[in-house]
Amino acid sequence: MFDTQKVSIEWGGKTLTLETGKVARQADGAVIATLGETVVLCAVTAAKGVKEGQDFFPLTVHYQEKFSSAGRIPGGFFKRERGATERETLVSRLIDRPIRPLFPEGFYNEINCIAQVMSYDGENEPDLLAMVAASAAMTLSGVPFMGPIGAARVGYKDGEYQLNPSDAEIATGELDLMVAATQDAVMMVESEAKELSEDVMLGAVMFAHKASQQVIDAIIQLAEKSAKEPWELKSGADLSAHKNKLRELIGADLAAAYKLTNKAERQTAVNEARTKARDAFETLKHENPAEYLGTLKLVKKLEAEIVRGQILNEGVRIDGRDTKTVRPIEAEVHFLPRAHGSALFTRGETQTIATTTLGTKDAEQMIDGLNGLSYQNFMLHYNFPPYSVGEVGRFGAPGRREIGHGKLAWRALHPVLPTKEEFPYTIRVTSDITESNGSSSMATVCGGSLSLMDAGVPLKRPVSGIAMGLILEGEKFAVLSDILGDEDHLGDMDFKVAGTSEGITSLQMDIKIAGITEEIMRVALAQAHEGRAHILGEMAKALGETRNELSAHAPRIETFTIDKSKIREVIGTGGKVIREIVATTGAKVDIDDEGVIKVSSSDPAQIEAAVNWIKGLVEEAEVGKIYNGKVVNIVDFGAFVNFMGGKDGLVHVSEMKNERVEKPTDVVSEGQDVKVKVLEIDPRGKVRLSMRVVDQETGAELEDSRPARQPREGGEGRGDRGPRGDRGGDRGGDRGGDRGPRREGGPRRDRGDRGDRGPRRESGQGGQGNGGGNDDGPAPEFAPAFLTGDRD
Repeated sequence: MFDTQKVSIEWGGKTLTLETGKVARQADGAVIATLGETVVLCAVTAAKGVKEGQDFFPLTVHYQEKFSSAGRIPGGFFKRERGATERETLVSRLIDRPIRPLFPEGFYNEINCIAQVMSYDGENEPDLLAMVAASAAMTLSGVPFMGPIGAARVGYKDGEYQLNPSDAEIATGELDLMVAATQDAVMMVESEAKELSEDVMLGAVMFAHKASQQVIDAIIQLAEKSAKEPWELKSGADLSAHKNKLRELIGADLAAAYKLTNKAERQTAVNEARTKARDAFETLKHENPAEYLGTLKLVKKLEAEIVRGQILNEGVRIDGRDTKTVRPIEAEVHFLPRAHGSALFTRGETQTIATTTLGTKDAEQMIDGLNGLSYQNFMLHYNFPPYSVGEVGRFGAPGRREIGHGKLAWRALHPVLPTKEEFPYTIRVTSDITESNGSSSMATVCGGSLSLMDAGVPLKRPVSGIAMGLILEGEKFAVLSDILGDEDHLGDMDFKVAGTSEGITSLQMDIKIAGITEEIMRVALAQAHEGRAHILGEMAKALGETRNELSAHAPRIETFTIDKSKIREVIGTGGKVIREIVATTGAKVDIDDEGVIKVSSSDPAQIEAAVNWIKGLVEEAEVGKIYNGKVVNIVDFGAFVNFMGGKDGLVHVSEMKNERVEKPTDVVSEGQDVKVKVLEIDPRGKVRLSMRVVDQETGAELEDSRPARQPREGGEGRGDRGPRGDRGGDRGGDRGGDRGPRREGGPRRDRGDRGDRGPRRESGQGGQGNGGGNDDGPAPEFAPAFLTGDRD
């Protein structure tokens, strides 16, 4: 029933299979690509006609990750795949960028390319497979696609390149690089690196180019078996006469316009020339609309000829610079007083306000993907409002371009950030582009680096970025440093390099022609190295290293570790204890399964209170140590004091002051802060405290100045009282004498009123207050025997 064709190759130690003819047979081209147990279906359809008046190529690429591919149901309220996630948007761009330049000029049929992840094994990444499947489907569809392209991912570890490494290998390695290429040249590069040299990066690109040739051969084998007949392209009208007329009409005007160094003045002059051309061909607009549109496109070609010729022949660029000079740079930090970190970075007519905000763990971004829930503690958001280019346009949610530019800057800065253990904050960098004329993404890297250092984030080293351009005519080429917007539009390459003084952290390349050679890439990387070093020097004038202290407005985080067996005591039943700590102190408390606790607040006093509380729950009191406490309950014989957050102890009335105290309320009140010393802890954990040996103002320990006890009247000590048996000695107090029968009919005294009986049992203290039940007469003024333990 199915006319199925299949090709399999061994690729990087795994089997790559491309299959067509079984699924999505009504699409112009459909391929199922399989690597391991990861499966991606890509279908391509193309409109058979062109809308009237259309003068652009409407290629749309959609990449979608099906949760069912990993055996998952989407989290949250909506249980089906919805709008594209950030990752899906980035992969869609990754596929689009190398494919778009490979369609012929003048082809305006709408093309839809949909790649869907149908199965995911958790090891073989579907983004690479989707790019391969898209290339194969385009090749089979019959549309005028000048491919195929191959793709490969490269890692680098211990001096060796790795082909298509796993996520685990990427995490422990030094490089994550993706390359798309034709048989002859590289088309697209996307990467993140841990400060690698230019030679290592170039070697990785060439390694990926070579590996992609296997994929290209496999696609060609499949196309030989099942490709549809190629479309016939209509030859366009001969517009050479119109081009000559345009050159005579506005050639001088355009040449003069592109010598104006100010962007606004230059745009005004160029627009005047374009209007002059439209007016000259107004009649053709009604007679032959298609020829009219083609003529207007010749204006753009004429602009490109003027600009490119001036650069190649004279070495002079639009704004008067040579090919290597970077535009003037001004950098300023602490630009916004309330932001945790901020910078204003201006390079020529490109400018960004970059801000850094520090948050706690609960501010991390939760990502629901094929691998399950994950959390990201570093975010970078790039915004490009229309006023930055002096235009009126849509303002709102970020588009694909903004998401892509933000991710590029994220990759550039991510390798130099501290680990969570070194800096336990959630970090968000926001780049608001306020002016744009050339590489606002690289301005984001520079401004973002400065704002991070201004916020006190301990970066390994500052990061700078530069955008390189290319003018290529036959064998002659010129590489341009720090390109303008017009040079980007009229040139052949957008090559962005970011890194530190030690090496490259991110490399991105997009080509508008059929690829570039290794020689051109080598020249571009060397020239970019010089430009990055210059920009780092200019940035250092504003701030050369990370600030030693965080902003006064940033939250503080104190991290410490407790024994895992004590976690339940901090959390409490149903989270009762930890909620009470947060509600009472005002600090945020996070605890993980390993017993690592992070306490955060912008108020150091709140952090101190929460830390002390938690430590009081898990630590044991030490005899002889002085603690801060709070009176929580007053009884006839003393006061109970809470200290160390979760410990209670008794300050007997005799330990409140050196002189006699009639009532505890004469000295303390509930809620009063006091300083206490631990005198004794009995085997049951009962704690006896003292206030009188601690200076209540300073917390310093005082010498015991209480007078020695005097003998009682009428004899030595207590006289002949007879044996006490098992109840003598340590029970003391009113339980030592003849108590007589228990009162009839009355309730037994509340056990709680008997006080902190543990310590008294061990020390020989009496337990039921001062003066009851002993018929030996009144106690001495300062130290009754049943309090001191002196029973002789």
